[in-house]
Amino acid sequence: MATTQDWQALSQRLMAGVGTDIAPIAITFSAERPDGVEAFDDPMPDAMPDGRTGRVPAGCVFWMKSADRTFSTVAEDHANCSVGSMTHGFKTLDDVAGNSDVAALLESGWVTLEVVPQIPVVTEEPGAVTYGPLAETPVDPDVVLLRVTGRQLMVLSDGLPELSMQGKPQCHIIAMAKEQGVAAASVGCQLSRVRTAMPNSEMTCAIPAAQLADVVERIEAAGQADLAVAGYAAEDARRFE
Repeated sequence: MATTQDWQALSQRLMAGVGTDIAPIAITFSAERPDGVEAFDDPMPDAMPDGRTGRVPAGCVFWMKSADRTFSTVAEDHANCSVGSMTHGFKTLDDVAGNSDVAALLESGWVTLEVVPQIPVVTEEPGAVTYGPLAETPVDPDVVLLRVTGRQLMVLSDGLPELSMQGKPQCHIIAMAKEQGVAAASVGCQLSRVRTAMPNSEMTCAIPAAQLADVVERIEAAGQADLAVAGYAAEDARRFE
């Protein structure tokens, strides 16, 4: 399968520029599974009384599973999490409104019915969503996802002057990057943190893949300025020792 960018090189430069050893993830929405990409085939657990189940607790878990391998997923794989199924375009609000997980979120006050319709979503239902390390992507992705610390997000913000900061649910930053062409970072959400076991020190950032080359160039340029400022700050701080 042909790609239009050297994604391996961009991945390496992005990791070096941000200062991370966690590989960026490529996320690709398509009408069908890409040729040659294996299906995610972990077993399905027993369904809840409302019929809800999936191959993982929530679609955000695929971010962790794809850190070192590429695979494709379909709607049923994501279906245990009604919120993620909605943000990724697999389900509508009407489809999931009666599900037990939605009821639990509403009853707890974690989210309200007034807010739910405003959550960004993928507008066209995909046939498949493919995940995997950016360096190994067999197709041009739609979104590049990074797990970052506070400092790394600081560095990213220099390459993303219009970075949007978001809260819960964490997964809607994927829809923002894909549908709106907006780079978005999330402070995370408790639902996702429990399901993914993502460290409390980490946040996420979703970047439209088509913008990544420009983002990397800006980060590399800003990094030189950061080095100069760090040297100045260290020298200046010696007066207070």
